[in-house]
Amino acid sequence: MQDSPETLGLRPLRPVSRRDALRYAAAASAAAGLGAASTAVGGATAAAAAPLLIDYAAHQIPAEHIRAAGYAGVVNYVSLSRPGTNFGAKPITRPYAESLTRAGLAIISNYQYGKPGGSAPSDFTRGFAGGVADARAAWQLHTAAGGGRSAPIFFSIDEDISRETWQTVALQWFLGINSVLGVQRTGVYGGIDVCHWAAVDGVIGNSRTPGRVWAWQTRAWSGNRVHPNAVLYQRIVATKSNPGPLVGGFEVDVNDVLAQDCGQWNLHP
Repeated sequence: MQDSPETLGLRPLRPVSRRDALRYAAAASAAAGLGAASTAVGGATAAAAAPLLIDYAAHQIPAEHIRAAGYAGVVNYVSLSRPGTNFGAKPITRPYAESLTRAGLAIISNYQYGKPGGSAPSDFTRGFAGGVADARAAWQLHTAAGGGRSAPIFFSIDEDISRETWQTVALQWFLGINSVLGVQRTGVYGGIDVCHWAAVDGVIGNSRTPGRVWAWQTRAWSGNRVHPNAVLYQRIVATKSNPGPLVGGFEVDVNDVLAQDCGQWNLHP
C-alpha cells in the first residue's frame, strides 16, 4: 500500500472546537497513560510502543483483569449472538460498560452478527436493506449500553473479498448503514483492501487524529502491511493453531492503537 492520506480522496476533517479539543486532550492523555504497560502482553508485543486494546466475544472479562494485564481498553460488540450460539460478551451491557469505564478503560463499538460458515450469513451479503437493519440494531445496543452519541461503530467484513464483491455487494451494505448513522459514525473492520476501499469510496468517517479514518484493520488478508490511515490494527488474531494471550483466563485478540482518537466512547459523548 503506497497511498498516503493525501491520495486517498478522503473528506477534510471538520474544524475542532475549543471544547472538543479539551475533551480530546483529556481522553487522549488517559489512553496514553494506560498504554505504558502494553508490553506486558507476551514476547511478540514487546516492541509495541502504543497502547493496546483487546477484543473478545465468549465472556465478559472483568475490568480488573484487563487493567492488570496492561491493556488500555476494549473493542466490544454491539450485536447479538448468532442462532445456536451464546457469546457472553455479545452485546455489551450497560453494567459491564460502566465497570470498564470505572477502571479507566476505553471502549469502542463493533458490530458483527453473521460469519462465514456460521448459522447466519456474513452481514455484508445482505445489501442496502441489510445495512439499514444492522445499523438500527447496532445503534440501539450501542446507546442502551451508554455508548457515545457521536462515537463510531465499526462494521465487520470478516473474510477476504474481491474488489468486485466490494463494489457490487459490500458497498451497498455500507450505503445502507450510512443512511441510518451517517458517514461520520460509520467505521469498518477488515483486511487492508477493505479498509482502503471503504476510505476511497467515502463510506467511513474521519478520526480527529489528522489523516486517520474509522478503519480497524486486521492482520488477516493484509500481507503484513498496515494501512497508513487506520486507527486500529488487529495484530494478534486468536485461532486454534495460533492461540491469543489469556486475560482473566480467557483468550483474546490484541490490537495496536494507531491514533489518539480511535473512536473511544469517552472522546465521543
